[in-house]
Formats: sequence, C-alpha cells, structure tokens
Amino acid sequence: MKDTNEMEIIFDSRSENEGFARVAVAAFMTQLNPTVEEVADVKTAVSEAVTNAIIHGYENKIHKVSIRCRIRKKELIVEVTDRGKGIENIEQAMTPLYTSKPELERSGMGFAFMEAFMDTVKVESEPEKGTKVTMKKTIGKGREIWTTQSL
Repeated sequence: MKDTNEMEIIFDSRSENEGFARVAVAAFMTQLNPTVEEVADVKTAVSEAVTNAIIHGYENKIHKVSIRCRIRKKELIVEVTDRGKGIENIEQAMTPLYTSKPELERSGMGFAFMEAFMDTVKVESEPEKGTKVTMKKTIGKGREIWTTQSL
C-alpha cells in the first residue's frame, strides 16, 4: 500500500544497544517530517521499552530484542518484543512507581513514560514466553492545529 512503510531490526539485549534502537527509530520516522519534540517523545518511549526488555525481560542476559516500526499515513507504530521471562501481572507492572527490581534502584516509571509520550501503549505478555509493547503516535497533530489557526 502506498501510504505504508515498515522496518524491523533485531539486536542483542545489551544496554549499549538502547541508544542504537532510539536512533534507528528516530531515523525511520523522519519521513513523516516530525518536530524535534515528537522525535524526542518517541526516542524516550523506545528507550524505556528496550530498557525494560533488557533489564526485566532478559535480566541482563544476552538474547535478542526486536523492534518493528510501521508508518500508516501519519501514524507511527512501534513494537518492541523480547522472548524473555514475561510479565505475570501487566496491570501491576504498568502502575507508576511499581518496580520488580527495587534493588537496582529502578524508578518504576517506564510504562508511565511510554504512556505520557505516545498516544497509545498496549502490552501483551506471557510468563516465560516474552513481552510485546506496541506504541502508536500520530505525527504532526500539533502542527496541523497551529497552521489551521494561523490562517
């Protein structure tokens, strides 16, 4: 379809690859002509999702993390997937300030940040099978309102 485009990357669950993931998604979304703020929002959300996969999904063991991005018209869809330990209670895990790793001084704000910076966040997980976080953001919403009002 002409209005869609997609990419997928798979990388090792090393903390140093979190920056790579952020930049790769940011580079992919440039075709939507995002604002600096929109890029920063998406990069922050991707960073949180990838960090969760590394620290919580794989518990710092080296396995694979997958990011799949799709663009449909002006909507960016980002899926971050791991095949790690999974989440037993998704609702509890998404509660702000909840962390399953307090000994690592984790803030428990990863999902809250994802929800704050993206339009929607959906988490699918099964214990011992992994987790998929799907995040969506419409790019250009603020500009459309501004340009309409400025006419």
